[in-house]
Amino acid sequence: MRRRTALTAAALLFVAPGCGLTSGSPMVDDVRPGTIGRGEPLKGAELTVTSKSFTEQLILGAIMGIAFEAAGAEVLDRTGIQGSIGSREAVRKGDADAGYEYTGTAWITYLGRSEPITDPHEQWEAVRAADAKNGVSWLAPSALDNTYALAMNQENHKKYRTNDLSQVAALSKSDPAAVTLCVEVEFANRADGLPGMQKAYGMSVPTKNITQMDTGIIYTQVAKGSCTYGEVFTTDGRIKSMNLVVMDDDKHFFPNYNLAPMINTKTLKKWPAIPEVLDPITKKLNNTVARDLNAKVDVDGEDPHQVALDWMKAEGFVK
Repeated sequence: MRRRTALTAAALLFVAPGCGLTSGSPMVDDVRPGTIGRGEPLKGAELTVTSKSFTEQLILGAIMGIAFEAAGAEVLDRTGIQGSIGSREAVRKGDADAGYEYTGTAWITYLGRSEPITDPHEQWEAVRAADAKNGVSWLAPSALDNTYALAMNQENHKKYRTNDLSQVAALSKSDPAAVTLCVEVEFANRADGLPGMQKAYGMSVPTKNITQMDTGIIYTQVAKGSCTYGEVFTTDGRIKSMNLVVMDDDKHFFPNYNLAPMINTKTLKKWPAIPEVLDPITKKLNNTVARDLNAKVDVDGEDPHQVALDWMKAEGFVK
């Protein structure tokens, strides 16, 4: 099996305050166009791809870079930046050319808007319009929505038969002792977390029924049934590996965090073929795909770049 030989970007990356990205490594995958990149429309381009440091972002950064390679570009890998602001600023300033980002993060964190937009496409449209003045262009979004949710194990699902948050709210009134929650400290106190969710759905879960803990522990505690419901992220691979059932946010309370390519506008003007390379890939991404790919890394211990490459080949995007 062919693999890249470059060191991981995480080992090479250094971000100096105020100086942008100072290092990275070339992507050297031996890939050819499949269903994307035919005619090598990016031949001659030198593109830098960036991402945040968590599993999903590392995989997505690799997917984007591999797509650019197949289309003929030379790609510098500057994925794995700690926090959200670093990768965003790299694209905005031109230290990097592109990365996958989430609409909710852009709207709330980067653009400073306090009220998310309920409709996912309208949220993307608003982000695209607002960010245009910042020299950042947003391409077509995916169905992948990495937002908050509540989840339960299969045993409790069979017992209580809840499938959405309205049903959880009803259960909290008919059988208050049944609704116990495991949540992060931040989620427990954020307006777009537990307090807002309870208000939106008319829940009133007693404080004694709410346990605050670290993110990773929540999944294991929910799987064990130590709490009936736990706060999860909708694309986390542990949802699949632990066979958890995610409650539908039927009133659309939680912000939309749909994934879309974020491109430096000058780069896009220079290389207008970028959308035709990325759009088919973005269209294929959804929560099920993300959970599968994330689980290969977080549960099975595989390398994020290899997971991305295997998926790109399995989907026929590259050869």
